[in-house]
Amino acid sequence: MTICNLEGLTSPRSIAIVGPNSKQEVVLQRLIDSLVGCGFSGPKAFINLPGTSADGFRSIASIPEVDGKADLAILLGDHTTAADDIRLLGEQGTRAVVIPASGFDSWRDEHLDALLKAAHPYNIRILGPGSLGIASPHSKLSTLLTSEQALKGELALISRSGTIFNTTLSWAKANSIGFSGVVSLGRRLDVDVSDLLDWYAQDYRTKAILVHLETIANPRKFMSAARAAARSKPVIVIRSGASRDQHISGTAHSSRLATRDSVYDAALQRAGVLRVYDLDEMFEAAETVTRVAPSAGRRLSIIANGRSLATLAADRLAKVGGKLAPISEETKEKLCSLTRTDARADNPLVLSEAASPEEFKEGISALLRDPNSDGVLAIAAPTAFEDFSQVAKAFAEAGQEDRKRLGKHQAFVTTLAGGANIPRQVLDEARVPCYPSPSGAIRSFMHLVRYKEAKDHLSAVPDSLPSDYKPNLRLAKETIRVALENGQKWLTPLQTRELLRAYSVNQVELHLVKTVEEAAKVAEVLFDKHDQLVLKVSSPDLTFKSDVGGVHLGVDSVAGVKATFEKILGNVKHSYPHADITGVEIQPMVTRRFGLETYAGLADDPVFGPVVVFGKGGTSVEVVGDRAIDLVPIDLNLAKAMISRTSTAKLLKGFRNRPSANVAEVEHLLVKLSQIAVDFPEVRELDLNPVVVDENGIVVLDARVAISAPDKRPGRQGASRLSIVPYPVEWEHTHKLKDGKTILIRPIRPEDQGKLKNFFEKVSVEDLRLRFFAPVKEFSHTFLARLVQLDYARAMAFSAIDPETGDILGVVRLHANPDHTEGEYAVMVQSNLKGMGLGWVLMKLIIRYAKVDGIQTVKGEVLRENTTMLDMCRSLGFRVKRSPDDDALADVVLDVTTLDRETMS
Repeated sequence: MTICNLEGLTSPRSIAIVGPNSKQEVVLQRLIDSLVGCGFSGPKAFINLPGTSADGFRSIASIPEVDGKADLAILLGDHTTAADDIRLLGEQGTRAVVIPASGFDSWRDEHLDALLKAAHPYNIRILGPGSLGIASPHSKLSTLLTSEQALKGELALISRSGTIFNTTLSWAKANSIGFSGVVSLGRRLDVDVSDLLDWYAQDYRTKAILVHLETIANPRKFMSAARAAARSKPVIVIRSGASRDQHISGTAHSSRLATRDSVYDAALQRAGVLRVYDLDEMFEAAETVTRVAPSAGRRLSIIANGRSLATLAADRLAKVGGKLAPISEETKEKLCSLTRTDARADNPLVLSEAASPEEFKEGISALLRDPNSDGVLAIAAPTAFEDFSQVAKAFAEAGQEDRKRLGKHQAFVTTLAGGANIPRQVLDEARVPCYPSPSGAIRSFMHLVRYKEAKDHLSAVPDSLPSDYKPNLRLAKETIRVALENGQKWLTPLQTRELLRAYSVNQVELHLVKTVEEAAKVAEVLFDKHDQLVLKVSSPDLTFKSDVGGVHLGVDSVAGVKATFEKILGNVKHSYPHADITGVEIQPMVTRRFGLETYAGLADDPVFGPVVVFGKGGTSVEVVGDRAIDLVPIDLNLAKAMISRTSTAKLLKGFRNRPSANVAEVEHLLVKLSQIAVDFPEVRELDLNPVVVDENGIVVLDARVAISAPDKRPGRQGASRLSIVPYPVEWEHTHKLKDGKTILIRPIRPEDQGKLKNFFEKVSVEDLRLRFFAPVKEFSHTFLARLVQLDYARAMAFSAIDPETGDILGVVRLHANPDHTEGEYAVMVQSNLKGMGLGWVLMKLIIRYAKVDGIQTVKGEVLRENTTMLDMCRSLGFRVKRSPDDDALADVVLDVTTLDRETMS
C-alpha cells in the first residue's frame, strides 16, 4: 500500500478508543486529554471501556454498536484481542487503526501477521504498534502520547524514534515552529516512511517534510517516494544507527569502501533529500526551510555590528563552500554612510558596535535588494548602547517588508549572539529564522543551497553515450553462465577480460599461464613490443595479490620472467598452502608519464543493492578512503557528479605541467559498470584497481569480479537487485506506419530533452492548445525536464522516433497515482503526421503497458471540442462523460482489467 485510506488516519471523520485497556491508566488519560484538547469535532466513542467517561464521548459496549462511526480506531488491547478487533472494525467501515506505545515488545511475528491478515480485506491502515500517535493540527486532530502537542504550521514530521519525536515537538514549541502533521511510526507494521512521504508530498499545507529513520525495509518504494517528494518540497532526513551498522559482507575493495552508512548517504543524495547528522542541525534546517525560500545560489551578504563576528561568519562560509556576494557599486554607495569609520562599504558590511536598529534595517534592506546576492545574514551582538530587543525588531521588520515587495527575493537569516535569553519572539512571529551563532546561520543557508542544487541536479540533462556503443550482451552472458555452472565464486582473469571486453572497457593485454614454459613463450612475444612486464599470481582465494607478495613489476627479460614465475608460486604455496592457484598473469608494464591511479568498482549493499564506487586507486585505496558512491543505475551526469565529490577530481584537472586527464572516459567507465550491474544481477562485486587515467584515456591494470546466482529482494521484480527502476530497454521496438515508414518506439530518456523541445516546435499552435488546454508560448527547461526525467516505477513515456534523423514524431505518457491503481495518460503527434495511425499505435501501446504494470484504470481529460481524440478514446473502449468540474472538459476512463490480449494487440 501507499496512500490508500491514509485520510482515515490524518483527517478522520470519527474516532473510537477501543478496549479492553491493557495499557496504564495514564496512557488512556493522556489520549483523552489530547483528543479533547485539540478540539476534534467529529463523533468520539469509548468501546469496551466500562467506567471511562469524558466530555463529548459516548460509551458503547462492543464494536458492532459503533454503527460506522469509527473512521479511526485506537486499540488499547493486547495481541490476544487486536486482530479480532480489527476484523470487526473493518466490518463497520473503519479506515485506519493506531496501536499505541508500551506493551508491544512481547508481540511475536505471528501476532503481527494476524493483524495484517485481519486488516487486508478492508484496506485498514495500521500505525504502529508502538506509536506515540498522530496529529493533524489543521484538522484539529491529536492522538499524541507526548509531553507537548503540535502547533499548527507547515512542517510535516515523520519519526521512527519516540524520543526524537518528543524532542522535536518540545523544540518546535519553544521556537514557535508549527506542523501540518506529525506521525510517530512505531514498529512500521503497515504505514511507513514511504507512504507518508507520498501523502505529505501532495498535501498543500505541507511546505517541508522532516524524517527520522533507522533502516529502510523496501528501498525501491522509499527511493521512488523520496524522489517524488523532493521534487516538490524540501525533505530533511536524520538517520540514527550508523554506529550499529554491520559492515557489508564482501572481500573486494568495493565492499570495504561502501560502508552501510555511506550507501545511505548516497541513496539520500540521489533522492534529492537533505541529510543532517545531529539534532541541532536538524532543528536549524527545519526552521530555515519552513520560513525561507530556497536560495538561488551560494552568494551571501553579511552585515554585522562588529568586525570579528563578521569575519568569523565569512570564514565559516568559505569553509562550507559558500561565497561572499560581490555586492554592486550602487549598493555600496547606499551603504557608505552606515559603515564603521575604519571599514569599507563592502561584504562583509561592518557597522559600528553601537549601530542603531535603524542603521541595521537600512543596511539589511539595501543588501536584500542587491542583484548580485543570493542571501543576507544579519548578525548582532548585544551592546550597552542599544536595546537588543529593538535590534531584533528591526531584523523582523526588514524581513517582513522585503517579503511584501515585488521582484526577486533573497534568503534572509539572522543571528542574535546573546546566549540563551535572546529576544527572538518577534523574529519567530515574523517568520525570520534566528540562530544563536553565525555558524548555525551559515549552515542553515547552505541547507537552502544544497536543496536547490539537489533539485536542479534531478532535472539536469545528461550527455548521451556514443551512438555506436552497444555492449556485447551475448558474450557477457555466456561468460557468466559458464562460470556459474562451474560453481565459481570469482571469474577467472580471462573471464573477467571477456566481460570487460563485452562492455568496451579498455584493459591492458593479459595472458594467463600455468607453467614456466608457457610463461617464457608469452614473454618472448610481449618483449617484441614492450620493455618490461608484470607478473601476478592468479587465485580466487587471494583477494589482494600485492598483500601476499604475488605481484612483481618491471621484469625485463625472459630469464627474469622464468625466475619470477617460480618465485611467485614458491612464495605463495609456502605461505598459503591451501590456496587454489590457477596460474600466473603476465601483462605489459604500463608506464604513463602523467598517469593517475584511480579506482572504480561495484559493491552489493544488502539494503539498496548494487552501487558504483569511484576514488583514488592503488594499494592504499582503503587507507586513503577517497571515494564517492552512487546507486545503480547512473547516467553521465551522475558519473560526473560522483567524480567531483572526490579529492581525486582535483588531480584529474591537472596542475603545473601535468595536463588535464580525459575525465570523459572515466565518466563513461562508471556508466558502463552501472550497466553491467543492471544487465547482470549475478555480478556481486567488481574491482578495477588501478585504473590509470591520463590525457589520452583510461586503461585497467587489474580486475576482479565476484559472482553468484541472483536472489529475490524486497520490492524488486524478478532477480533485480536495484532500488531505482532502470531504463526499461525491453520496451524498445520498431513499427511500420500506414505509409510503409518504419519508426523506432522506445521509452523516453533524460537526454531526449532537446529532441522533445524540437518536437513541440513542430506541433501547431492549435494542437498545443488542445493538448495543454491553453496557448503555450515557450517550454522552459524545468517543464521539459519533468517530461523526460522519469521515475519508471511511477511513470512511463514512449517516444516514436524517426531512425534516420533521430527526431521525435510522437509521444504518449502515463503517470500512475501513488497507489499504482490509476494512471493518467496524454498523447501527442506531430501535426503533419495526423492520419498515419501513429496516435492509435501509441495509445494501444500505453494501454498494454498499463496492463503489464498492474495499473487497473487509465483515465484522462480531453477538451470536448477535441472530437478526434474523443472518437479515438471511444474506439479504444474508454467511457466518455462530461466532467463535473469543468463543462469544457470530458473525462475518459478505461478499465484495463477487463481487456484481453487480443484487444490490446
